Amino acid sequence: MEALLLIDLQNDFLPGGALAVPGGDQVIQVANHLLTAGQDQFQYAIASQDWHPMGHGSFASQYPGKKPGQTLILSGIQQNLWPDHCVQNSFGSEFSRDLRINLIDAVFQKGTNPAVDSYSAFFDNRSQFEQDLAGGACRSGDTGLHGWLTARNIKCLTVLGLATDYCVLFTVIDACKLGYSVQVVVDGCRAVNVNVGDEKRAFEAMLSAGARLSTSDKIIKKK
Repeated sequence: MEALLLIDLQNDFLPGGALAVPGGDQVIQVANHLLTAGQDQFQYAIASQDWHPMGHGSFASQYPGKKPGQTLILSGIQQNLWPDHCVQNSFGSEFSRDLRINLIDAVFQKGTNPAVDSYSAFFDNRSQFEQDLAGGACRSGDTGLHGWLTARNIKCLTVLGLATDYCVLFTVIDACKLGYSVQVVVDGCRAVNVNVGDEKRAFEAMLSAGARLSTSDKIIKKK
């Protein structure tokens, strides 16, 4: 069983949004293509949604004198500070109106704990840190995605979304650690590139974790 996993295709990550990813709007077309042309290939389509409470600990606005792009320690781990974004029930938190939302079977929200950020669609960032210490999966900060996939016997994931060097990267690494076969749709991802070369390093890290890189046209041709 195979599922298509769309990462954070929300207004705040698109042009004009609070944390716009360059070229992020171009990903929507790729997502819609796979949602429609891949209906026979993917048994399920799932989306993650950044869903922060107001005043989230990752927002630079919460720290006098701090600016987006700076870092601090949040819940014991280093945290990049961001502009306020994807605040629950705001326009910025909504999925793009151009996305074929009617073809998505389930949505998993992340970043709901004000004391810890969540890049991965599976776990929050603190859980990722705990996983590295423990050498395996940790269940605190679990979004419920893994359990949902397991209950439906889904073994393979095709992943795309925003942003390559953060939420896509951490989702793919967690998926590989959890034993899924993962392919990443390169033309369906765009990067923040806070540092020059972050996108390239992210794709290399995904490969090192065991994921495969592909493109939307090759994936559809596999039908």
